[in-house]
Amino acid sequence: MRMTARETGDDQPFVADLLFTDGLPQMDDEVGYRGAVAARAAGITYRQLDYWARTELVEPTVRGATGSGSQRLYGFRDILVLKLVKRLLDTGISLQQIRTAVEQLRSSGIRDLAGTTLMSDGASVYLCTSNDEVIDLVSRGQGVFGIAVGKVLSEVESTLVDFDAQSPDAMDELSARRAARTA
Repeated sequence: MRMTARETGDDQPFVADLLFTDGLPQMDDEVGYRGAVAARAAGITYRQLDYWARTELVEPTVRGATGSGSQRLYGFRDILVLKLVKRLLDTGISLQQIRTAVEQLRSSGIRDLAGTTLMSDGASVYLCTSNDEVIDLVSRGQGVFGIAVGKVLSEVESTLVDFDAQSPDAMDELSARRAARTA
């Protein structure tokens, strides 16, 4: 379920992360997705989402947890990073290497996500922003697989649109249980 910071009573301004500033669909800075929706859209468990937030691998940028009962809100960029982390994990990359790759992505100030490819040799992750870089990496025998960030971006966008279209007022499991208890 998509929520705005105003709807949740949080008046703190959204602080945009430097990661993934261009090449994304224009999204309202105050729009966020609850953890359960973010986890489903990224194809991960809520437990993974919670662990990655607590260990600062991927923190929610719309609103972080501020205590017991508070709810994190994830932005589109956050969900994209979550899905990329999931893809890298699925290929056998260690969480430590993924952490390094995410930090490199953040510090590189990517300008064109659609043209970016994450390549890996199974141990390290390389950021390629042109076809020449991909070819160079493969010709050296280092690149084993690649993840086209633009394709993942499109998948996340269509998944979130599908979630909104299915039921814009749908509650996540936790909210449904709470509502049932109070009824």
